[in-house]
Amino acid sequence: MVCIACGKEIPEGAAVCPECGAAQPKTKFCKHCGARIDEECVICPKCGKQVEEIKGAQPQVVINNSNQSTNTNVNTNKVSGGAGGGKQCNKWVALVLCLLLGFVGAHKFYEGKAGMGILYLFTGALFGVGWIIDLIAILAKPNPYYV
Repeated sequence: MVCIACGKEIPEGAAVCPECGAAQPKTKFCKHCGARIDEECVICPKCGKQVEEIKGAQPQVVINNSNQSTNTNVNTNKVSGGAGGGKQCNKWVALVLCLLLGFVGAHKFYEGKAGMGILYLFTGALFGVGWIIDLIAILAKPNPYYV
């Protein structure tokens, strides 16, 4: 053990340093990391783990959540009878349009995505890659689906 004031070696468990006479704090070892810590520590300052149980009465924590707020947002874009909002599209119509006219973006125009349709029209369905991805994506969608 080393004196906290002068740094000289002192006997284990000594209350004062024989060299300088400085009082030494009582210490113990952390059971998780093995570091020497103050005897009264409940949480190890080195590793942050709890070393021993907290002494004394535990405080009673009362959580009073009286939040009465409600969601007042209303989606005005819903299709009657549908589960989601937006335009209802038939999976099989979109698949046939994608198979036959996918390279010009017909299925994108059908879904109401005119910007993507124009992009497909001028790039040949993104050079064929977008066409293949859309075929797989349309097959994975439920019937009907909402855009």
